Amino acid sequence: MIAPDKRNEIIQAALELIAEKGFHGAPMAMIAEKSDVAVGTIYRYFENKDVLINALYKEVEAKILVALREGYSAEKPFRERFIHLGTALLRYFISFPLHFRFMEQYHNSPYGVSLQRDRVMGKAGEPDIFTELFSLGLAQQVLKDFPLPVLFDLAFGPLIALARDHILGFVILDEFLLIRTVEACWDGIKR
Repeated sequence: MIAPDKRNEIIQAALELIAEKGFHGAPMAMIAEKSDVAVGTIYRYFENKDVLINALYKEVEAKILVALREGYSAEKPFRERFIHLGTALLRYFISFPLHFRFMEQYHNSPYGVSLQRDRVMGKAGEPDIFTELFSLGLAQQVLKDFPLPVLFDLAFGPLIALARDHILGFVILDEFLLIRTVEACWDGIKR
């Protein structure tokens, strides 16, 4: 009988190894060894490595969305919603650097490129919280008239770079600097 927490142990081992060594540097045998299971056990939970990586992505993304939605209200002014999402995202990545490193690798890999293409083309199911907010901002002419990918890059590119720099110890983000940075990103996209 397989212990019910084995799947979680496999996911955690994959997260740690991929964050440290990348997708190619974390073969299934290494993930199995780190999670203290036989390689065959992994295949009881995940058909192949691609399925494991995508399952890990969905788990991390779900945790991020919980953090983003905590205290979020669609009734608040548009700027407040943006500031909330930006600060929540930055705080999350600073608090969970393994998640940040995994997500950064995922989004810069063929997995993430495919997902991003589907989201931009409207083929990824329900729009995410950012797409909803930015689409509304464009419709209400609150945001500069740029395509969504450009707005996302202007708004979140600096935050991702700052999270990376904080994690690497190049800058120390306190609450004041964190909020001022998100406000500066807002200034870059507002009309």
